[in-house]
Amino acid sequence: MSSSPERVKHKRCNPPGILILNSLRGKEFDISFYRALVLIVTFIAYACYHASRKPSSIVKSVLHPEIASPTGGLEYPSLSDPFPWPLSLVYTKRAPGVNASREVIEGLGLGVQKGWPPFNGKRGNARLGEIDVAFLAFYAFGMYFAGHLGDRVNLRLFLTLGMVGSGAFVCLFGMGYWWDIHVLWYFLFVQMMAGLFQATGWPSVVAIIGNWFGKRKRGLIMGIWNAHTSVGNIVGSLIAASALQAGWGWSFVYPGLLIISGGLLVYLFLVVEPAEVGLLSPYEVNGSERVDTSNGRQSLSDKRATQVDCEVGRARNAIDAGKGIVFCSNGAHIKLDDFQDAERVILHSAEDEAPVLQRSDPAVGFLEAWRIPGVAPFAFCLFFSKLVAYTFLYWLPFYIRNTKIEGYYLSEKTAGNLSTLFDLGGVVGGILAGHISDKLKARAITAASFMYCAIPVLYLYNQYGGVSLYLNLGLMALAGLFINGPYALITTAVSADLGTHSSLKGNAKALATVTAIIDGTGSVGAAIGPLLTGFLSERGWDKVFDMLMLSAFIAGLLLFGLVYAEIKEKFERLRYFPRQIMGHDDFVGNLRQPLIVDE
Repeated sequence: MSSSPERVKHKRCNPPGILILNSLRGKEFDISFYRALVLIVTFIAYACYHASRKPSSIVKSVLHPEIASPTGGLEYPSLSDPFPWPLSLVYTKRAPGVNASREVIEGLGLGVQKGWPPFNGKRGNARLGEIDVAFLAFYAFGMYFAGHLGDRVNLRLFLTLGMVGSGAFVCLFGMGYWWDIHVLWYFLFVQMMAGLFQATGWPSVVAIIGNWFGKRKRGLIMGIWNAHTSVGNIVGSLIAASALQAGWGWSFVYPGLLIISGGLLVYLFLVVEPAEVGLLSPYEVNGSERVDTSNGRQSLSDKRATQVDCEVGRARNAIDAGKGIVFCSNGAHIKLDDFQDAERVILHSAEDEAPVLQRSDPAVGFLEAWRIPGVAPFAFCLFFSKLVAYTFLYWLPFYIRNTKIEGYYLSEKTAGNLSTLFDLGGVVGGILAGHISDKLKARAITAASFMYCAIPVLYLYNQYGGVSLYLNLGLMALAGLFINGPYALITTAVSADLGTHSSLKGNAKALATVTAIIDGTGSVGAAIGPLLTGFLSERGWDKVFDMLMLSAFIAGLLLFGLVYAEIKEKFERLRYFPRQIMGHDDFVGNLRQPLIVDE
């Protein structure tokens, strides 16, 4: 049995950067190098995508800057009472409860930020919500088509085009600052086009990761890899906040140039699938390393093959002793007395998940992908989960800027920097959710539990976040953990699981389509959340948090059927597994496929 994948003859399609590296090295790299390279390049690529989405949330308080005080005056900045070091390097306070008329402030030479028409009027919040929904609606719309195309075109070129196009329109939004544009339709159009190009990202990178990595520890690996979302948010926030002093246009131009540079990196070095460099995919490796020479049949992984051998051995012993074998399949118990029948059933249940080597499968249709078990519940769960996550993504800096913490208002830069704590919590949440779901082999239970835990944290953050800076930081990070955990889990490990579901009979051409369906549906919620926030915030932020808590509850509720199935399966395993390890007369096998198959 081979311990490493053999190079096979495929049509080679090496990226230019890989050709240069191979020529300099004098020989080709092994699969470990390519896997590491794919992880790094896709991580950087999607971090750039998210970094380019952050400027609009950072500049909201500049486009619509005025803070109304209880007496109708304006709060003006004061640096006389800064935070203690080292927080003073990042955060700046605004004076508490000091009210003054516009004339007084102008007379003091402090100046008044008048905002940027058309976002600085009474309907400023609503118009800021409209530019968010323009981006996110076209992002969701484009996601369905992007996944469909992603299964049919060269993903490296597709991803490069998306990154360069997205960066160009992000820069065009910022150019409105120098071109002195004050027409709403211009900003709406630029956001729409940016959303379409941004839709190329997620289905592509998830499909590429799925091409290189099997299911073993998929939740943990993708939980760590999915930190690119939060890392991108943090980098984008810091860049945009730092550029505000030079003019809000730079807050868009710098992230736009960053994603264009990332597109060049993708074009030069991203290897879409092992076949491009003459290697077998993990699914082909699993098949090629476990071919039964006697009958040409395949099983799953090495670990699963060993389990099958043990099952067959116990079946033979049970039948030789005249005891028979009992199988549990979909709640029904079947007793077999013939060894050949039992062996055939065991091997058939294992081989259902193994693809045929070098198959040429047709791409899975859009409606067919919807019918894959688990796709619809997780897609609609992500609708509400992403509604909550993207409301924080687009409105958290604005909320912090317009809410007193310890009696102080914070500066625009401070609000942008402070919002990164939410994303740091999201990094931990994504990794934790992936690890827990791997250990429990229960994606739905993990996702639902996180969403329910987010509800009390959201309530506490709204009610007590202004009491203390450190309490605000802690609750913000905790909210990021519970909100981004299931969001990361569903968009990565769950999408990859369902895109390689056993019902597809080993067809790997569904991964981008399934990913696009799940994330596209979630993106519809992501568009609605910020839009509703723009309107609800004018009635008070309590209304916004009520919407967020209700959405988190519904997200968990939508997984009830899958949670029930996972819990039922756990109890059935506990019921039968002890009988096997205690040497019970009957051998019990489970033929049902769970969402996760441990390799």
